[in-house]
Amino acid sequence: MSELLTEPAPAAVSPPLPLRRLDGALVWLMALTCGLVVANIYYNQPLLAAIGRTFHLSDSSASLVATATQVGYTLGMLFVVPLGDMLERKRLILIMLLGAAACLGLAAFAPSFALLAGASILLGICSAVPQLLLPMAAHLAPEADRGRIVGRIMSGLLIGILASRTLSGYVGAHLGWRAMFEIAAGLMLALLGLLAWRLPRDQPNFAGSYGSLMKSLLTLTSTLPALRRSALVGGLLFAAFSVFWTTLTFFLEGPAYQYGSDVVGFFGLIGAMGALAAPLAGKVADTRGPDFTIGVGILLALAAYVLMGLTGFHLAGLVLGVILLDVGVQSVHISNQTKVFSLVPEARSRLNTVYMTGYFTGGSLGSVAGGLAWVHGGWAGVCMLGGAFTGAAYLVSRFYGRNSAAASVTSAQ
Repeated sequence: MSELLTEPAPAAVSPPLPLRRLDGALVWLMALTCGLVVANIYYNQPLLAAIGRTFHLSDSSASLVATATQVGYTLGMLFVVPLGDMLERKRLILIMLLGAAACLGLAAFAPSFALLAGASILLGICSAVPQLLLPMAAHLAPEADRGRIVGRIMSGLLIGILASRTLSGYVGAHLGWRAMFEIAAGLMLALLGLLAWRLPRDQPNFAGSYGSLMKSLLTLTSTLPALRRSALVGGLLFAAFSVFWTTLTFFLEGPAYQYGSDVVGFFGLIGAMGALAAPLAGKVADTRGPDFTIGVGILLALAAYVLMGLTGFHLAGLVLGVILLDVGVQSVHISNQTKVFSLVPEARSRLNTVYMTGYFTGGSLGSVAGGLAWVHGGWAGVCMLGGAFTGAAYLVSRFYGRNSAAASVTSAQ
């Protein structure tokens, strides 16, 4: 592997933090941080209809707020997260939290949709903090427990994703959509103080320039088929996930159910059952290998879309579909990250950048495509599109790049 991959710091640089620093309290703090920060990306989803009414927009236009935030998150992962291998992570995390608080305040008082969309892009960039914390945890965790610890931290992230919809739906129904962004800004400032006190410092191990750091992303991507496969599978499955959650508010507030945003948000709590599967998925990935849980998770997601396509107009069928979809998607995500973090240990932030850029590129595509599927095909179109993305993920996981994966990992190390 080219020296662009690591460019290690001189021997005089302090070694990484000892493993004993990753105690139980720190793991839970990381999980809490991931949950609170990633929630910034999803607060808007149950509020899209209300935002559309405020700015007199169609459903498909209002859904662009969700897309803008995910695009920003993708940009943050691509251009900011790699710095976790180059700069001291704690300082970088605190700066990003301050930026997120400022963007949330701007969104809360945005006088126009254009300004709201712009603030949403910047908010997405600053909310990439979890993608710095996860490689940090993987670096500090003992190898035998890496999947379990990553799964525990991811459970906090997943609860944040799903509970954020419940919270924002309730706040939006009773206080208005702007109040949700004000509350979130306060949460970011509180979290900033907590992490400044408790989060350990983490020395970087890359001594090159930012240009060589970014060039090494291409080296990693071109030489590791397993990384490309994980990014493709994750992106396609997150596209299926976003198709559902971007359009759910329109479906539930429409003639089929006529629910308000508070009830729409409650579906986030139902989906939070996927977070309960995260530590289990990580443990199974440690023992049976990540490919096993990836296959099971994709099949669960596919079953969810079949079920919702057939019975989505009945509440019981929709609820069961939400549970299957979230458990399946999150099981695949945990397993993919466990696999990715094991490829080249000294480049975990950059490996995570490649994987998560593919992941959220898929999510952004799913948000846009989901809005169009809803407008032109209704609920049936949404389920067909989500099922198509899931089926594509299955084909990639089974047939893409397996023959050369082992050899490439060996040469990378």
